[in-house]
Amino acid sequence: MNNNIWDSITEDLVKDDSHVIADKDVLLSNIEQLKKQKLNILFVGATGVGKSSTINAIFNTEIAKVGYSVDPETATIQKYEIDNMILWDTPGLGDSPENDKKYAIEIANALKAKDSDGQLLIDEVVVLIDGSNRDMKTAYEIIENVIVPYIGDTKRIIIAINQCDLALKGRYWNYDKNEPNEQLVSFLEEKVVSVRNRIKESTNVITQPIYYSALHKYNISKLLLTMLRVMPENKRFLFTDSLNKNPEIWKKNDELEDYNVEIQKEIKGSLTKALDGAAKGAVAGATVGSLIPVVGPIVGATVGAVLGFLGGLIE
Repeated sequence: MNNNIWDSITEDLVKDDSHVIADKDVLLSNIEQLKKQKLNILFVGATGVGKSSTINAIFNTEIAKVGYSVDPETATIQKYEIDNMILWDTPGLGDSPENDKKYAIEIANALKAKDSDGQLLIDEVVVLIDGSNRDMKTAYEIIENVIVPYIGDTKRIIIAINQCDLALKGRYWNYDKNEPNEQLVSFLEEKVVSVRNRIKESTNVITQPIYYSALHKYNISKLLLTMLRVMPENKRFLFTDSLNKNPEIWKKNDELEDYNVEIQKEIKGSLTKALDGAAKGAVAGATVGSLIPVVGPIVGATVGAVLGFLGGLIE
């Protein structure tokens, strides 16, 4: 099966002989419009917090287009395009008050930018916090003064605590099992609560921070699932072809959920609904949900094949 999810689904729909689809040309034309959608994710964090290593862990950056700046004269915020995604990589904060003010303005401008349909361009902001550092003043300031006021929908903010392996000076990370031991887990859970409460007190915004290690590839699946669940549902499937295909990246997580199975469910649900919407005018007696019996099995098989590197394939 082709690795590109759109090509695979299109091929299967063309072969389908169901009488439910009255006009395949209309359906395929609508799918072409879906393929043009873009997902924009903005990454923000202090210098050294691990934005690049996080991006490299989650995404197949080997196929990313060369980064280009939002403003060639300033060359600060870099954008990388991978398939249907655009990743906005902001400069590290906290090096100097003067630079921080300049970067804050650029981040605010990015959050205020709109697409051709008049919708806010940035779909999600991932704020990275250093798990090894107790001083998070810079991160809090950018959340309170820039991100919350301009993001539009505060539910689209992800708080991700990286370098969890270095918390408590790295003394309680189990390098043999590549995971935190019980004492470190307890500390990190307290840090999550502390960060959540601090943001709630200063902004009245409720967040659900998670901790992970980009270096040791721990809780990367949890981070991805958290990102999926808060972004626009109609765009969640745009992740599919862009993810890192190395299965080792996705193996080591805490055991609170089967994150890899849930990732596939989120993508399958998003893609099924998108295709069902594209079926309007192409399905006999078109109603919401009328194409799901047709596209459901196709989407399930395709998602399972394309995301097989995650393991735990869904039926």
